[in-house]
Amino acid sequence: MSLPDGNALDLLESARRDARGGEWILLTGYGTVPDSVRALRLGAYDFLEKPCATERLDLVVAGAARSSRAQRRLRDQAAEQNRRYSPDSFVGPSAASAQVRELLRKLAGVPLSALVIGGETGTGKGLAARILHYSGWRRGGPLVEVNCAALPQELLESEIFGHEAGAFTGAKARHRGLIEQAQGGTLFLDEIGEISLGLQAKLLRAIEDRCVRRLGGEREIEVDVQILAASNRDLAAAVRQGSFREDLYHRLCVFRLDLPPLRQRLDDLEELVTLFMAEYSGKAGKHVRVVSHEVWAALRAHPWPGNVRELRNAVERCVLFAEDERFPIQWLQLGEARRPLPPGAWDGEAVQIPLDGSMSLNDVEKYVLERALERASGNVSAAARSLGISRQTLRYRIQKYRLDPR
Repeated sequence: MSLPDGNALDLLESARRDARGGEWILLTGYGTVPDSVRALRLGAYDFLEKPCATERLDLVVAGAARSSRAQRRLRDQAAEQNRRYSPDSFVGPSAASAQVRELLRKLAGVPLSALVIGGETGTGKGLAARILHYSGWRRGGPLVEVNCAALPQELLESEIFGHEAGAFTGAKARHRGLIEQAQGGTLFLDEIGEISLGLQAKLLRAIEDRCVRRLGGEREIEVDVQILAASNRDLAAAVRQGSFREDLYHRLCVFRLDLPPLRQRLDDLEELVTLFMAEYSGKAGKHVRVVSHEVWAALRAHPWPGNVRELRNAVERCVLFAEDERFPIQWLQLGEARRPLPPGAWDGEAVQIPLDGSMSLNDVEKYVLERALERASGNVSAAARSLGISRQTLRYRIQKYRLDPR
């Protein structure tokens, strides 16, 4: 503490400023209470005064060594996650995938406060969220994930904001909410379109004010968290329908990243199948690596409504039931290989309507009426016959939706 070129506390402070790891134990014959307080505030493991019993010193050193090893493991795990979830983890040579990778690189390089990830179910929204966290500015902090559709609404508020002991029946102890747990890192809210309007209002206030209050709590807790929100629903359409708050949508949508469905990136099939084959062959102790032209044709002809998740499951099933190095086509179980029309398109005879919440019943009816009138070249009687309804009924709906038969 009393050396001519400075003291250990100044050295500790400079090391902490440089973000150097390790545990520090200070042993001195010139210690004072203010020195010990400063040392502990700087993160020292212990502050000992001479003379110090050897047995006590042994215990302190052993404890510091265990703590340092734990820190090293955490740093190694974080480094591994950073390598695993780089923008290149969104694999595929297609132009659509290349565009997503480029966007992920740009987004990871800026300190966004919030972001919305859109796309059909199974397109990799969770993967994109992990890439943005582990490659971004907050990779040193925690990533906390919650599926808003998997929890009952009455429990979701407690999970997100936490509660104090006695806040409600069964709350026997204090619980730190997910926003608190994500302090300094990222909170990933998957299927955010499923939360209630009341909880949306509370979430908006927490994001705007950067503070939360636990259920039953009396004080505000400051938080610094990046919010990533994902939904397979069209949140903009949900705003128009009144099921999602417009102010929350605009607060979250600092940037919107839309992931393409697998049917729009079929050029990625070869790389994805090869990757999944290697993964599940390693887990199952098999050596499946030969994929026939017949299998590739079946994979390309399938519409993949479940996207990459469906492909992963199909490859896992085939690898597990494979008897040799050949990829068995009989276990693909893909059903009829007819590629559907994308939502919002038609082929003159049939339409495909998404049932993922992106279209309300009125939207569906209006869309079908428009297509029927288009198919009948504006002839109301012909359109009514094709729909199996009377001309008067169709006229009523044309007026209801303010359609122009022409």
